[in-house]
Amino acid sequence: MYVTGNVIKNLREKKHLTQKELAEKLLLSDKTISKWETDRGLPDISLISPLATILGVSVAELLMGEQIENGNLSANMKKTQFYVCPVCGNVIQAIGCGAYNCCGILLPPAEVEEPDDMHLIQVETIDHEYYIHLEHTMTKDHYISFIAYVTSNRVELVKLYPEQDAECRFAKKGHGFLYLYCNQHGLYRIMV
Repeated sequence: MYVTGNVIKNLREKKHLTQKELAEKLLLSDKTISKWETDRGLPDISLISPLATILGVSVAELLMGEQIENGNLSANMKKTQFYVCPVCGNVIQAIGCGAYNCCGILLPPAEVEEPDDMHLIQVETIDHEYYIHLEHTMTKDHYISFIAYVTSNRVELVKLYPEQDAECRFAKKGHGFLYLYCNQHGLYRIMV
């Protein structure tokens, strides 16, 4: 994908810039901006980063054609989203939605699956800690990738690896959610 004239025009207008003002900031003529916006020309690749900066968006947003706005102004940690790369297993945790890429793939947020017997999260309280465990295979092909404890003001994540037990401990910090991610079946959640 490459930036379109319509995207440039919409973002320019959102910033209340005229074609001439945008052209001056890029050291170009206003005719060049007009050509871009009427799809009679495209910006040189060397101008993409400065254009994105002037228009107040990331390069990815400029190329995708949509501005990602933070609708999560309160920043409640319970709105945490997890993004997991299907290629390398990298885990990205964010408060609210975002656009994240790994291994050349735009990652969708992991969606919580309906609980089942194979992913039954067991929670015990031991010495002011939650001991989390479950009976789940932990092989190189099928394993629990991580367990996370999310409250309104913190996120704690323990990365697990094949051939270790599917268990961990978290200090009790109040009400929240426990998440676990199975590399084959997805994300599961329970309230604690």
